[in-house]
Amino acid sequence: MTDGCCDDTVWIIDRINATKTLIIKYEAAIDALSSGVQSYQLDTGQTRQLVSKAQLGSLQSTLAGLESRLATYQQRLGCARIYVRPAW
Repeated sequence: MTDGCCDDTVWIIDRINATKTLIIKYEAAIDALSSGVQSYQLDTGQTRQLVSKAQLGSLQSTLAGLESRLATYQQRLGCARIYVRPAW
């Protein structure tokens, strides 16, 4: 097919880049709060919110979800990592 209905490579690459950008922003917030900052302004591009140390667990959970999303998109491009271990 040449109409592009089954070739989402460009779309997936765009999603990977957007997800990486979010990962960087969440990592910066987590690092700042873990380093003693009392609050941090998290700007995701869609929302801007003030997060505090009390929300650290939620930020870490969101980061884990973003990393999982990134891995899924990378697998769809054929960039999956396969770990081979001996069965003995």
